[in-house]
Amino acid sequence: MSEIWVLGATGRIGRAVTSRLRDRGQAVAVVGRDAGRLRAVADGSARVVTAGSAEAVAAEITRQRPTVVVNTIGDYANTAVPIARAGMPGGHYVDLADDLVALPRLFALHEEAAAAGSTLVTAAGFGALATEAVVVALCAGRARPSRVHVDALSSVAVEAGVVGAAYATSIVDVLTSGGRRIEDGHLVETRLGADPRHLALPDGQTARAAALPAGELLVAHRASGAPTVTAASSLVPTGPLARAVLPVAARALSVPALRRLAIRGLGRVTVGARPRPRQHSWGHAVVEWPDGTRREGWLRAADGMGFTVDAATEVAVRLAAGGGRPGAATPAVTFGPEVAVAAGAHLLLDQVGA
Repeated sequence: MSEIWVLGATGRIGRAVTSRLRDRGQAVAVVGRDAGRLRAVADGSARVVTAGSAEAVAAEITRQRPTVVVNTIGDYANTAVPIARAGMPGGHYVDLADDLVALPRLFALHEEAAAAGSTLVTAAGFGALATEAVVVALCAGRARPSRVHVDALSSVAVEAGVVGAAYATSIVDVLTSGGRRIEDGHLVETRLGADPRHLALPDGQTARAAALPAGELLVAHRASGAPTVTAASSLVPTGPLARAVLPVAARALSVPALRRLAIRGLGRVTVGARPRPRQHSWGHAVVEWPDGTRREGWLRAADGMGFTVDAATEVAVRLAAGGGRPGAATPAVTFGPEVAVAAGAHLLLDQVGA
């Protein structure tokens, strides 16, 4: 039987992905640095692989040859490429990267992966997939659009505990990227938190969003081919004070020593449990063509974190079954927008907010 490895299996997402994979009858190995915590997650029904660093994990992948590796350990700009390469030839890979550094590095492995018969799927988390699925569905069977805008509007229940190094790294990396948009097919700088907007959602609720230099930007560009792409997120504070402070914080955190200090400090912060702020999480896209045609669509999911878990699980199961094309791509480009539906989402196309 093929085996799926879950890296970072003791974290919130890793634990949940492990559980979902077992429920679907997959052979699973849990991978991390703490053998005791791994055994608790394994619960007697998953194999335990102990490895204390990304390099050690890569070495074990090369030695033991799992069919699929699900990377949830974070810091994807540094972990994705060596871990994905370790599974070649023939092994497959999926991660939850969503930043402007990690994604291009994995995409650069496309030809190498294709030659090796390996399928590498990145950006399998809520923000990137929830918006990409809408873009792919709206563009299906049509010529290349001229402009795309996407909004990632997650609603997540907070689990009590520490923030953790993986999530802290993601937050800091987004802040230090500064604002970005795509014009004439190239990334250009813009103000972090620019273009704040108030969105009416299809269920009658509302959300605020502003520009964020996350992976949704590159994913929408690759999925559509549009020369102009903008992206916004509800994770960005839209108040005047926050918008003034964000660029200053970004410059400060670009200093390596301050970045490391911020990640350590934020990763140790303890948060209390909170319900999700809205009933649904939403991905939103507006696509425009040179002839003036305009289409708009939404993806509706429940908890954004739950969707991420189900999406990563669905991609891993499909890869284990031999699905996908060799190379490096994103979930909806690899499997079509139905992969998001299989993860529990609903697509609402050619519909504006309430």
